[in-house]
Amino acid sequence: MAEVVSPVPGAGRREPGEVGRARGPPVADPGAALSPQGEIIEGCRLPVLRRNQDNEDEWPLAEILSVKDISGRKLFYVHYIDFNKRLDEWVTHERLDLKKIQFPKKEAKTPTKNGLPGSRPGSPEREVTLDLSLQPASAQASGKTLPIPVQITLRFNLPKEREAIPGGEPDQPLSSSSCLQPNHRSTKRKVEVVSPATPVPSETAPTSVFPQNGSARRAVAAQPGRKRKSNCLGTDEDSQDSSDGIPSAPRMTGSLVSDRSHDDIVTRMKNIECIELGRHRLKPWYFSPYPQELTTLPVLYLCEFCLKYGRSLKCLQRHLTKCDLRHPPGNEIYRKGTISFFEIDGRKNKSYSQNLCLLAKCFLDHKTLYYDTDPFLFYVMTEYDCKGFHIVGYFSKEKESTEDYNVACILTLPPYQRRGYGKLLIEFSYELSKVEGKTGTPEKPLSDLGLLSYRSYWSQTILEILMGLKSESGERPQITINEISEITSIKKEDVISTLQYLNLINYYKGQYILTLSEDIVDGHERAMLKRLLRIDSKCLHFTPKDWSKRGKW
Repeated sequence: MAEVVSPVPGAGRREPGEVGRARGPPVADPGAALSPQGEIIEGCRLPVLRRNQDNEDEWPLAEILSVKDISGRKLFYVHYIDFNKRLDEWVTHERLDLKKIQFPKKEAKTPTKNGLPGSRPGSPEREVTLDLSLQPASAQASGKTLPIPVQITLRFNLPKEREAIPGGEPDQPLSSSSCLQPNHRSTKRKVEVVSPATPVPSETAPTSVFPQNGSARRAVAAQPGRKRKSNCLGTDEDSQDSSDGIPSAPRMTGSLVSDRSHDDIVTRMKNIECIELGRHRLKPWYFSPYPQELTTLPVLYLCEFCLKYGRSLKCLQRHLTKCDLRHPPGNEIYRKGTISFFEIDGRKNKSYSQNLCLLAKCFLDHKTLYYDTDPFLFYVMTEYDCKGFHIVGYFSKEKESTEDYNVACILTLPPYQRRGYGKLLIEFSYELSKVEGKTGTPEKPLSDLGLLSYRSYWSQTILEILMGLKSESGERPQITINEISEITSIKKEDVISTLQYLNLINYYKGQYILTLSEDIVDGHERAMLKRLLRIDSKCLHFTPKDWSKRGKW
């Protein structure tokens, strides 16, 4: 899966669909009703005190996943309902509101949701022993976004049975290959169709959804023959409490291949307390399948060059006297300034690749492959100083992808987030696709942070193309969505989704037009001024391989 490359949201920020927050300071009463056995058990739900990003107390509803006793003091591992799992934590008895506790009705059996293979276990049925009065909190959008464009138009001639873009006429749906004509004016830029496109049969074009500046969604033409649902971009895939929809058939390839052995309560809990990697100490967000004997350690020590793990600082020091690596194994295919990229074959460098996956799983929720690294290539980004090449982030990709994925998993390590490295990783993945002569898209589902980064990259890249068009012979410049896709190597579906997400497509006088408002232009220019790190194609030394002609990876 394609994962995290954006900054960590504030501790108190809700995921979409925020419900179940109990405002006010309920007092934890030790004499409140408990289970028939007289104790709080796993599966209970109750409000838990926590601090939000504004340093204010709040009481969101949480589920008890585990209970442990340390020196006679009980600790409870809680998952905040509708929050991301990376906010899960151990809490003391004093932070629990026992007056509003819900007990599970069935404790022994936890059937899978929908009864389908590959579904994660659902929470047990529960009975409410006390009134649960929770005030739903209003979800407020946070962070800055580009200004909503005024108008942009596209003309398309397609069969009437195709679904139209919301806000347009039903008989004028959007096409991915229609010709666009930007009109450079003082306040608006208009993109206009000059020739009809080849119609796409409606029965071979399913739709995907992509959120549009809030909760509204728009239908988008998708590529036929896709094996997986493509609407994962528009939904929050990180919430473990979401049960909407029926899961699609499990994939047999990629980083999200179904692994039912990990569908249990253990994998819902962080098992590593802290990781020391070079000069940084990292707090993991999710479960990672490190050996069981290492999960009880206060700190797990990793060699920052080969990523091997040790039990103590002494073990790490002894390892460093024997480890002669000062950079990731594999071939260095890019270097500019202090930034380098190394290409690593998952079969030739199996030990390093497996250790990289174990580290990455601490920060990626959906990743389920850790040891079968043979079908993958890993591209590790490093920052160089006098001590060596220090890992900043990485992305992986399948050697052979039948679904045009150019990224399987992608991660910027937390110490390097909010510094532009995430977009640099994404840009590098598309630069490789350009050399390969292909269009690509990240493996779905994207995490919430990964989705934000990809949306931002797609928006900036496409706007950069549209604003750079120049007129010839006094005529409006022309470009098609296919041409945008070929120039950027961004898949056509992602191009269309981004145009709709930015609200650039409108229906005007019987045609679809694209219009760039001054707000969009100014916002884009300000964003590009902050984007100092860019990939220089002249510094890339990469020769793609045809893995289909090889007997073995």
